[in-house]
Amino acid sequence: MNSAATGWLLVMAAAVMQGSWALPQKFVRGWAWEKMWLLFCIVALVILPWLLVALVIPQPGQVYANAGSGVLLETALFGAGWGVGNVLFGLGVASVGMALAFAIIISLTAALGSLVPLAIQNPDQLTSLKGLLLMGGLLLVIAGVAFCSKAGALKDAGGSAVKGNFTKGLLICIGSGIFSPMMNFAFTFGKPIQAEATRLGAQPGAASITLLAVAVGAGFVVNAAYTAYLLNKNKSWSQGAAADRARNLLCVVAMGLMWLFGFFFYGIGTTSLGKLGTAVGWPVLMTTMVLVANVWGLVTGEWKNADKRAFRYLGAGLALMVTALVVMGWPVS
Repeated sequence: MNSAATGWLLVMAAAVMQGSWALPQKFVRGWAWEKMWLLFCIVALVILPWLLVALVIPQPGQVYANAGSGVLLETALFGAGWGVGNVLFGLGVASVGMALAFAIIISLTAALGSLVPLAIQNPDQLTSLKGLLLMGGLLLVIAGVAFCSKAGALKDAGGSAVKGNFTKGLLICIGSGIFSPMMNFAFTFGKPIQAEATRLGAQPGAASITLLAVAVGAGFVVNAAYTAYLLNKNKSWSQGAAADRARNLLCVVAMGLMWLFGFFFYGIGTTSLGKLGTAVGWPVLMTTMVLVANVWGLVTGEWKNADKRAFRYLGAGLALMVTALVVMGWPVS
């Protein structure tokens, strides 16, 4: 199997994990959201990434010392920006509902997360066949997620589209869509950290964990501050029965493993895809993640009371996103 094929398989595996990591949340009992989220962030954004750095990276201290404070700060700032986007995502869902928030945020994240690195690092590629296919695929992504949004709105409203004043919620969602792609910017512009790890003996793909650990560590600070505020405001840390603790912790660990290894495999996969890896890999990751999440929604009964119109919109949206996958991943010499 050639390097590009391996890269695409790893990106797809990453997307399956990223589309599935929230599933164990359905089995958490008795804990407030902020308690579950803080523990998940500790596992996914602190413990696991730095454990991987210690296990797979030779001389990690030397890697960061040689990389330089400038690139470390830049990667951390992009990671913190992603953390802001993550918090705004939750607020956007609360403001306008999951269906509309998901459509706005994922569309912006997919578009900005792929086009910005391409425009900055390889602007000449924007008018090439690959660049045109990428932009065409992104348009299909936006259309597909919009159809899924309509399906979700009909499902949640029992057959009638949700109405209301969404101005404030729309601004929150746009803010999340602007900040969330910064995780891909961290992968793109934090490459010198990965290159230094490779120079000191790490495998090229696995070396991406060095920059990921810095980015998500900074994002953790934002998420921890927000959840700590909620825990203090709602007095919710002590909620939950002792009998549910072991199961809840197991669910949190499972969430953390799928989330972290999803991004870890994404880093390895985009390395195998070459210089345009993060530009073409990001929309494929986002699109497949949407598809997987919708499948889990169907399997777990989230759509069991939806009418036929909702299913028609859902089917059309998923078909558009599958088409987008083919377009964006089309081999171009």
